[in-house]
This record gives sequence, C-alpha cells and structure tokens, in this order.
Amino acid sequence: MKLNYLVAGLMACLIFVGCKTQKGKFEFVTPESGTSMSKGEKVRLALRFPTDAPDSVVYSVDGDILASKTDTSSVEFDADKFNYGNRSLSAKVYYEGKEDIAYTNILIVPAAPTAYQFEVLNTYPHDENAFTQGLQYENGVLYESTGMTGRSSIRKVDLKTGKVLSKTDLTGEDFGEGMTIVDDKIIMLTWVSGKGFVYNKQNLSLVKTFDYANPQQEGWGIAYDGKRLIKTDGSAFLYFLDPVTFRQLDSIEVFDNNGAVDSLNELEYVDGKIYANLYHADRDEVVIINPETGVVEGRINFVGLYDGKRKSTGTEMNGIAYNRDSKTFYVTGKDWSKLFEVRLSPRN
Repeated sequence: MKLNYLVAGLMACLIFVGCKTQKGKFEFVTPESGTSMSKGEKVRLALRFPTDAPDSVVYSVDGDILASKTDTSSVEFDADKFNYGNRSLSAKVYYEGKEDIAYTNILIVPAAPTAYQFEVLNTYPHDENAFTQGLQYENGVLYESTGMTGRSSIRKVDLKTGKVLSKTDLTGEDFGEGMTIVDDKIIMLTWVSGKGFVYNKQNLSLVKTFDYANPQQEGWGIAYDGKRLIKTDGSAFLYFLDPVTFRQLDSIEVFDNNGAVDSLNELEYVDGKIYANLYHADRDEVVIINPETGVVEGRINFVGLYDGKRKSTGTEMNGIAYNRDSKTFYVTGKDWSKLFEVRLSPRN
C-alpha cells in the first residue's frame, strides 16, 4: 500500500511539475501562429520567458536576424519590410549558460484581388476529344497541346472552324501538358515523365527532348515572358527557367488575401502579368498574377460560360490564349466542344 501511495505521489508530483514547466516555457505570446497581416500593419513580438533576466535574445525572420535584446521587452515586426507569404519567426534566448528557442509564423497577404467579368464575343467549334492542356494564338493560328495517355498531341488549329491543320502525336506513355511558343520553337511539357519536348513551330517536327532539372517535379502549365520560361506544377509556385538550358533560375509562391493559391495550371503571359487557369473540378476560374511579387491581382469567374455536355471527370476549364490585335482572349476546356472569344473588364 505504501508503495502504491508513493508511486501515486510521485506521479502527481511529475504532473504538477510538468504543468508548471508548461506554463513557464519559452514561447511566443504574440503573434499567434498563422496570424495574417497586410502591408502597412505592424505587430509586437512578445514572449513568455523562462527567466526575468536573460543574457540576450535574438529575433530572426526566415533565418535572418531581425533584432537582438538584453531584456524581455518586445520587438516590432513591420510587414512592409518583408515579402508576401509565410514568414517564419524565431527567438533564441540565452540565460544561465543555457539556450532555448521559440517559433511562430506570420502570413503577409495582399489586398483582395480585383474581380473581373467577361463578355462573349464569338463562339467557335472545338474538338471535343481534345483534352486541352495548353493554348496559344499567333498570326491567325491556334496552337494547342492536348493530354491523356494515348491521345496527347501538339497541333495547329483553324480558329473559326476548329479544324486540325496539322498534328504530331506523343508516344503512348507520355501524358501531354502545357505548351508555349519561343521564337520559331514550341516548348511542351509532360505531366509525370520528367521530360519536355521542343518542336519546330512550322511543321511540328520534334527538334529535341529535355529533362526537368527536378525530375520529381510535375509539368503542368508553361508560358514565356520574352526572357524566361514560367512553369507550374500544380502547386502554389511559379518556376522560372532558362529558355535554352531549361535550368531553373528562380521560383515564387503565389498569394491572394486568403493565403497561398495552389492548383496553378495552364498559363498565358500578357503585358507583364500571368493569367493562370486553376485546376478545380467544381468551378472554372482564372487568376491574374504579378510574376514579380506572386500577388494575385485579379480573379475571373467563368461560371456559366460553357453549357455543353461534360464528361464525368477531368473536364474543367483549361486553355487560355491572347490575341494582341483585338486584345481579346480565347478560352476553352478539356474535351469541350466549344471555344470562346471573350473580352475581360473589371467589375464595377
């Protein structure tokens, strides 16, 4: 019995000590993890300390030192001084020959994007067996890449009739994805093969293949800004590639006022902005991204655009091309029987 009482007493003591330690541990009091901030906002970094007299405290943001203190006073975090997205905060305290560290994070978000509306100017036929993955318009011709194993292709299409003017099929095991035009070449991605293709723009003959720098990274959409290729992999990131070597140069995460925007798919580069289809089974949506900041500056909801019959899965909107002469867009979707010419404008 005495032994049982002793064990029970020790357990109670441990629980009590554990609770006391938990309450007194070194941690951020503010901001709470996941706190959202806008540019122009400031917040105090306040901590619960294990001692009232630390030797020093070092505050860091994403591994870079923000401030050093020799007391328990708070530090100001100014969102204007940091990039959009998740910012990892840490504080390391030194005391009595010991050191401890606490973590939290802040999400810096932009203003809500501008909502755009669309006006349908023309409706054209589209191959309902074309699983559209990439679309571009140049000199009166639509260039289109299609997906699905066994029916992936790169093709030239007559805009008004939807007739396929010429086509090159991919091999049976390759699942075609986005494409873009670079001078006299067409660059096309594949989904999970870890490789891309370079075609002659005139006759669609294969010039060469290339391997992704990161073979585990999927290929989704691709565009060209005149200097760099811009690639998506279905995440919230844009990847910038050298158009000759295909080496990755940089990347940026895409954000709106709610946080990271993932499922980025087919791309079109227009006047310094990226127009990106979002991969959603339940809605047809395009976002307008500033590729320098990753901020979503506009959002177009294309609900109600396509009234044609959709297959059971994988028939979301995908494919956006720009006509610089008319300043209009051509949009379609996977296995859609129609292609639409639309004009975009901000909602009032």
